[in-house]
Amino acid sequence: MDGHHLARIDTAEFSLAIDSDARGGLTWRHFGARVGAYPDGSANRHAARATFSLEVPSGVPLVGVANNGWFGPPGIDIRRPDGVGLYFAPVNSSLEATGNSLMGSLKDPITGVVVTVAMQVMAEGALRIETAIENGGSEPVVVARLASAMFPVPPESGTVLSWRGFHASEWNECVEPLPAHGWYRESRIGITGHGGPPGFYLCPPGAPFDSGVTLAAQLAWSGDSRLGIERLADGRRIATLEAVLQPDDILLAPGARYTAPAVLLGISIAGRNGAMAQQHAAVRESIVWPGRAMAPRPVHLNSWEACYFAQDEAKMMALAEAAASLGVERFVLDDGWFRNRSDDRRALGDWTPDPVKYPRGLAPLARTVASLGMQFGLWVEPEMVSPDSDLYRSHPSWALSLPGQEGPLGRNQLVLDMRKAEVRDHLCEVLDGLLAELPISYLKWDHNRAHAPSGGAHQVKGTYELLSRLRRAHPDVEIESCASGGGRCDAGIASFASRFWTSDNLDAVSRADIQRGFVAFLPPETMGAHVGASPAHATGRHQSLAFAAAIACMGHFGVELDPLRLNQAERDELANWIAFYKDWRGVIHGGEVRLGSGADGLTWQAHGDGSQWLLFAIRTRPARNQRPQSLPLPFLRGAHWDARLLRLAGDNRWLGTNPWTVGGTARFEFDGDWLAGGGLPLPPTAGEAVAIFHFGRTA
Repeated sequence: MDGHHLARIDTAEFSLAIDSDARGGLTWRHFGARVGAYPDGSANRHAARATFSLEVPSGVPLVGVANNGWFGPPGIDIRRPDGVGLYFAPVNSSLEATGNSLMGSLKDPITGVVVTVAMQVMAEGALRIETAIENGGSEPVVVARLASAMFPVPPESGTVLSWRGFHASEWNECVEPLPAHGWYRESRIGITGHGGPPGFYLCPPGAPFDSGVTLAAQLAWSGDSRLGIERLADGRRIATLEAVLQPDDILLAPGARYTAPAVLLGISIAGRNGAMAQQHAAVRESIVWPGRAMAPRPVHLNSWEACYFAQDEAKMMALAEAAASLGVERFVLDDGWFRNRSDDRRALGDWTPDPVKYPRGLAPLARTVASLGMQFGLWVEPEMVSPDSDLYRSHPSWALSLPGQEGPLGRNQLVLDMRKAEVRDHLCEVLDGLLAELPISYLKWDHNRAHAPSGGAHQVKGTYELLSRLRRAHPDVEIESCASGGGRCDAGIASFASRFWTSDNLDAVSRADIQRGFVAFLPPETMGAHVGASPAHATGRHQSLAFAAAIACMGHFGVELDPLRLNQAERDELANWIAFYKDWRGVIHGGEVRLGSGADGLTWQAHGDGSQWLLFAIRTRPARNQRPQSLPLPFLRGAHWDARLLRLAGDNRWLGTNPWTVGGTARFEFDGDWLAGGGLPLPPTAGEAVAIFHFGRTA
């Protein structure tokens, strides 16, 4: 901090600077690309006076307060318990910067309310912002709104990148110019939703992958959220991220404190890929792996699309044996294993094995799976209850509902009220019993409907609390977050779940785009990516097994079909792709990811660590040019590379010859600057095909 009470954080790519203002508040002085020393002089501390404005114009506040000359978006709303609004008018502020952290504090002496904003540089240069409010007064205070972060949009930004979606069509990319007035995204369904985490990218015009100041922001929260980018009359744009709070969510007694969900920020001068790398690093820092470190991500076989509800011990034993013969390392028993669960209209909440399907319980199946050298996983949907269930008949008041009304059904089920301690205690007891009785190493934790009515923020916190208790009791059990596919994928639940089910849609053409959206915020080792049957159950479209497997190799590989329905050649091909994934998962997971696009509709994704890279060149529709154009690869600049084509997945028999041979027998040396500028010569590929290259650094 200098004589102007300026505090700042600097990393290799960005600088943040905050100053105290004349009213006793805290104001942003810089937020964006790295800058040098802050110059002295009042011209840098006050904007020029404009007509029809206050004598002392307001800077962009760290916490937007609507009652004291700030005409931008509010960042705080506090009230008395009877609903009467309270003014938050801080006149005492403090700033402290130490190394890679910064703390700003604002106090209102009338109400006694104190707001603190803590910023911490995380691994690989990502920034974590956490805002808290404490009631230092003598009367209770209701927090109706508290922005997790508010900051000025970098001046280079011209494009906002976001994602929207619905069941089986997640992560649809939206590229929009920053509008003249405002941009907003708000969710109200109680969970994250199928458009991915509450987050966005702010990019230069055109949203380049490898250049330009780019910001990626994600709210680490699994409930309702509000994102906004608002333009003021003077041209400045302000971004906010916050959890949506219900009227009865946050009541602070004197001395009590509420911490809003954290915001993870990536700010990079290297375009979307640079900001994405920081998001991945921040999420990885949040994950607590079984065994405290990520082991090689095991190949799954999940039983759902293999049999749906039509399961029993004999069928699952045969499926497990078929899975093991392919090289599968984890067998997951999906929905349909518990008492009276013959369809989706009954039995949620009654978590005991079905005596007809499993007369000896699940232990024989679990032991067989273990004897075949695989881990055993189990599907559960703990936060839900069927009206036709023993649990609901015993405890109808445990479901979310309005007074005197039954909650509306969704997928023939109700949502349990996770705000209630007795509900969480019951679920913890039941799940703990299953995990203690059986050698379960993995829970597929599902959530198949929106909340109506809303349980608010305490519903989300109740789920977090249950997950935390189970993880403490069973630290070696991995949990997957599933919500009708990708409905709950975010950095908030990543503290408890280290895998996400990306989508119920296993159509490989659809998955190419869905998975590309996923890795914008979350790392590939957490992305469930399975080979499904052809035709795809979600779309009815046919794709080759090789194309589906190549797409699945870009995440955490699994199988979602019955191998016994494949012919021998198909089983051999699937086993070969499983072996390929095992050979290369150490490169695919845990390192860097780069995205890009080429000519004629081609997209690409690369995984590596600087010494070697695996490149997936993906074509989802037939080419419109006679020959493929070379593919520029900026991430290979500045070195020399040995390149080989490992796989050419798809039906490419009729496309003619090319200098590459599959399997790496043809190797070519390339200068990295040539690959970045001139590009990689590509083999011709069909409409649904993936060319997989390996690059090893030679100098």
